[in-house]
Amino acid sequence: MQSLENQSNSGQTPQSPDYCFLTTWRVKATCEEVYKTLEDVDALSRWWPSVYLDVKVREKGQPGGVGKLVALYTKGWLPYSLRWQFRVTETQFPHGFSLQALGDFVGTGVWRFQQEGEICHITYDWRISAEKPLLKKLGWLFRAVFSANHHWAMRKGLESLELELRRLRGEQQVPPPPKPTFPHNFLNNKILS
Repeated sequence: MQSLENQSNSGQTPQSPDYCFLTTWRVKATCEEVYKTLEDVDALSRWWPSVYLDVKVREKGQPGGVGKLVALYTKGWLPYSLRWQFRVTETQFPHGFSLQALGDFVGTGVWRFQQEGEICHITYDWRISAEKPLLKKLGWLFRAVFSANHHWAMRKGLESLELELRRLRGEQQVPPPPKPTFPHNFLNNKILS
């Protein structure tokens, strides 16, 4: 297991996150297949385009991925987008990895993979505070809507992951992954500056 010591980011790590989501997926795959697919951040905008509009590796980090810094431009089904980054803080191939989020989201995410026969049981523990002004100002009013937006994104993630695993195994005529919703389904992907 590799890990990165918890780094101070000018008090940006929340003491009590605004949102705590625990997502569970079950896919017919090995932990290794799932780990390698999720770890390949350069491919996220190709196979999970409904959420990941643009992804750029800013720092490669150590061998194994600890310290890797990734800039993201993302959205859900609501008509707003988010700019944020994550830094990989721990890896335990093939059983999971952890990250620290910065930017429009501040918090932590932990992916864990467990093999159950032919099935990989995946959990994602996402504990974040919203720093984007829209989310921060209206969170008290629209908490349920913002939560539904996250759950939609994760459903699209499961659908997209299953399609990507089929493609990686060489299956022919795999349908394309779900595309982003309005207005981004009408626009070209934007490049992070």
